[in-house]
Amino acid sequence: MGHADPQVATSLQPFWMPFSPNKEFKAEPRMFVRAEGMYFYTPDGRPVIDASSGLFCVAAGHCRREIAEAVYRQLQTLDYTAPFLRAHPKAFELAERVAQYTPAGMNRVFFVNSGSEAVDTAMKVALMYHRVRGQSQRQFFVARERAYHGVNFGGVALAGMVNNRRAYGPGLAGVYHMRHTALPENKFVRGQPEHGADLANDLLRFCNLYGGENIAACFVEPTAGSYGCLPPPKGYLELLRKICDDHGILLVFDEVITGWGRMGANFGAQAFGVTPDLLTMAKAITNGAQPMGAVAAKQAIYDAITDAGPQHGIEFFHGYTYSAHPASCAAGLAMMDIFRDEKLIDRAAAMSPYFTDAMHALADCPGIADIRSVGMMAAVEVAPVGAPGARGHELQKKLYDIGLNLKGTGDSLIVAPPFIAEKKHIDEIADKLREALTG
Repeated sequence: MGHADPQVATSLQPFWMPFSPNKEFKAEPRMFVRAEGMYFYTPDGRPVIDASSGLFCVAAGHCRREIAEAVYRQLQTLDYTAPFLRAHPKAFELAERVAQYTPAGMNRVFFVNSGSEAVDTAMKVALMYHRVRGQSQRQFFVARERAYHGVNFGGVALAGMVNNRRAYGPGLAGVYHMRHTALPENKFVRGQPEHGADLANDLLRFCNLYGGENIAACFVEPTAGSYGCLPPPKGYLELLRKICDDHGILLVFDEVITGWGRMGANFGAQAFGVTPDLLTMAKAITNGAQPMGAVAAKQAIYDAITDAGPQHGIEFFHGYTYSAHPASCAAGLAMMDIFRDEKLIDRAAAMSPYFTDAMHALADCPGIADIRSVGMMAAVEVAPVGAPGARGHELQKKLYDIGLNLKGTGDSLIVAPPFIAEKKHIDEIADKLREALTG
C-alpha cells in the first residue's frame, strides 16, 4: 500500500542503507519523495505525518523556505573555505547566536558535522583539558547503560546499547558504565520519576574503585533518547554534578536529541537545572537541512587549553574538513532566526501538556508495557512478541501504511513531533498510533 515500485530494484542495490534491514527494504521499499510542514509524502502522493521530526532534527517543520534560501545564497557567495587557519564571518556569528541559548558560561562553541563527531570531540576536549592542567592520568570515561552517543569509536565505547557495540568490541578501553534508571517502579510516569536518584552513586563507586583522579569525564544524556525517552529521576543529575565536582571530573551532557527545545527549555541542562562542563548538540541546530553539530564548552575549559598552547601555534589539534561549513552556518543562522521569531521553544513547552496527555491516553491499548514522557518527547513501549524488537519492527511497517512516521528502538515507539505541531496534529498522531496498536 503506497510502497515504491519494487521493479526498480536494480537502482536500489548500490546504496548500502544505514541502520536498516537492507534485504527486506529493497524487496519492499517504503520511501518518501517530498516533505512540507508536518508531513512526508510517498511516491504516490500519500501524506504521512512526521511524529519524530525526521530523526529529532526538524523542529520547525519540513522544507522551511527561509533555510533553503539562506543556503542557496551562501553557496552562490562562498561555497567553501577550509576551517584551518582561515575562516568566514558566519562561523563566528553562529557561535555567538548558539551561545545565547546554552547555559550561562558555556560560551565557547566548536563546530563539527554530526552528533557522533560532537561526542568524540568532547572526549578529546576532556582529555586535553586535564593534560594541560597536569592531570594526564585522567584517561577513564564513565557513561551509562542504555545510552546512545553516536557511532564513531568514541561514541561506541560510551554507548550502552548492546547492538551498537556487539559487532565491534569495546571501541576504546577504559570506559565504564553506570546502571540505567529504567526501574519497574518508574513505569508509566510522566516526566521525572521519583525513584532512582541513588543510581548516580555508581559514579562514586567507580571513583572509589579506579580512583576519581583517573576519570576524565562522565557522559550522560539528560534524557536517554534513542533508547526510548528515559527521563532522569529527580535528583539524579544533581547528584552526578556533585560527584563530578568532588572528584574534578568533567560532566558532559549529550544533548544531540534533548537540545533545542525538546525538553521544554533551550537544552536539557536548563530544563533540569543542572549545568554541565561540556554540552554536545546537532540535529535541530540547522533543522536537519544541513549536517552540523557542535560542542559548547565553559570558557574556563577553552581558556585552559588555548592559554597552554604556543603563542603562535595550534593549541588543539582537532577538527574536520567541513567544520563550520559555510552552507551549514547559513542554515544554522536561519534556524536561529526561526527559533527567535516564532518562539519555537516556548511553543514546544506550551504544547507539552497536551502532547503528554495524548500519549499517556494510549495506556489502555492492548500490549502496552510502558509509556514514558518529558517535554515534547515520549516513548510508547509495547510488550515483545517473539524476539525482542520483532513487534516494534512490524509496527514500523504498519505505521507507514497507516500514514505515520516515527523513530523506533526495539519495541519502543518514540514520538517527538516538530514544534510547529498543533493540537490537531497531536490528535492525528495519537489516533494513528492507536489504530496501529489495536488493529
